[in-house]
Amino acid sequence: MKTPLVSDLNSEQNITTFFLVCEKEIRSTREGKPYLRLELGDRSGTIEARMWDQFEAAAKGIQREDFVKVQARVEIYKNRPQLSVIQVRLAKPEEIDLWDFLPQTKADVGKLYAQLLEYAGLISNPWLKKLVTGILNEPAIAAKYRRAPAAKVMHHAYLGGLLEHVVSLCGLAKVVATHYPELDLDLLLTAAILHDVGKLDELCYERAIGYTVEGHLLGHIVMEMETVSRAIDLIEGFPPKLKTVVQHLLISHHGRYEFGSPKLPMIREALVFHYLDDLDSKLAAVRAALEQETGEPEWSAYSGALGRKFLRLEEFLKNFALTPPDKT
Repeated sequence: MKTPLVSDLNSEQNITTFFLVCEKEIRSTREGKPYLRLELGDRSGTIEARMWDQFEAAAKGIQREDFVKVQARVEIYKNRPQLSVIQVRLAKPEEIDLWDFLPQTKADVGKLYAQLLEYAGLISNPWLKKLVTGILNEPAIAAKYRRAPAAKVMHHAYLGGLLEHVVSLCGLAKVVATHYPELDLDLLLTAAILHDVGKLDELCYERAIGYTVEGHLLGHIVMEMETVSRAIDLIEGFPPKLKTVVQHLLISHHGRYEFGSPKLPMIREALVFHYLDDLDSKLAAVRAALEQETGEPEWSAYSGALGRKFLRLEEFLKNFALTPPDKT
C-alpha cells in the first residue's frame, strides 16, 4: 500500500512517494519567474505542488493523469500543506496499484442504485415518473451514475459520491415532505435525482477527478438542462408548464447568483431543495474533515470547502456525561 497518503501530509517533512497528476500547468511568480504547478493526488485527497527549478523536462514529459514518483518537501502555507518538488519522474507500471489512487464510496453501489430506483418508483405524477425512470434506465447514464463523483473537491469527491449524495437527498426529501405536508414530494424527488445529472459528463473520473472540456465551458447546470429538456421533448404530451417547473428546479438549485445559480429559487419546492442540497453537501465536507487523522485528538483536518476545522465532540466530551446521573 502507498505511504504516505496525501491525508498524512500535515506536517513539514521530506517524502518520496507516488502520486497521480490531477493538474499540470506552468505559471509565473510576480517577478515573472516561471515554475511548474502540479495538483497531485491519491485515494485520500489532493495536494498542490510546485517545482521551482529545472522543471523543463518534467513539464514536457509528464501529463495529466500520469502516475509519477516524487521527491519533495512538505511545507505548511496558510494552514495548508503543499509540496516543494525536488525531483519527479514517470512511475513504472509495476510500481503502481490503482487501488491507492481511486477514492470511492464505502457503501455498496449496487444497493445504493437499487435504493435510487425505489425512490424513483415513489413518484406518483405519471409525467415526472416517466421522465425520471426513463433517464435512469438509459444504459449509458446508469453506468455513469454508479461511478460518478459529486464534485472535484467540495463534497462527495470520490467514485460513487454522486449516487451516495442523491440517495441521501431522496431520504431527506421524504422526511421534509412528511414534516411539511404542503410540499410536493414528487417535485422534491425529481429535483434530487436530476439536479446533478449534468455532472455525469461535466466531470471526468477514469483516473483522476477533473473537468471535461464541455464541463469547463458549460458547467453541469447548462449540461443537465440540455439532457433533461431533451428527455422531456421525447415524451409525447408532456405538459409545457410542468416542463418549466422542472427546468426551474434544475437551474435554481445552487440557490444564489454568487454560487452559480442562473435564477434564485422562486418555487416553494425549489427553495426547500436548495437547502437540502446545501445541507447534505456541507455535512459531507464536515464528515470528510473529521475522518482525517491530524495528530490533534480534539480537532479535525482543515476543511478547505468550509474554511475551518471542526471539534471532535466525542473526544472533547469523553469524560463528561451527557445525561444526568440517576438520582435513585
